[in-house]
Amino acid sequence: MTHHAPTPARLLPWAGPEGKPCYLLTDGSGPLSRVADTVESMQLGMAGDLLDHAADMLGDPHVTSEQLRYLLARMSEALADVRRVAESRGARLLTLTG
Repeated sequence: MTHHAPTPARLLPWAGPEGKPCYLLTDGSGPLSRVADTVESMQLGMAGDLLDHAADMLGDPHVTSEQLRYLLARMSEALADVRRVAESRGARLLTLTG
């Protein structure tokens, strides 16, 4: 009888209904894993773009408070995405090294 260690659940980079986390049981090589990898990459790229945009806006004395509030709202969303990606990747690293 062969016993395999259970596959750890991967936290996906999007939320489910009612904002609840979504998980995937996989070995990491399936099509949904590749979609999740692509979404994570896009989320990290968008966060970087927002940082660049924030630097530009903070250097502009004509930026309005409404523009800054809008930017802050988008940065808050991006930070939540980046945190989810970090949690997911950190958990997968722990299973590789643990």
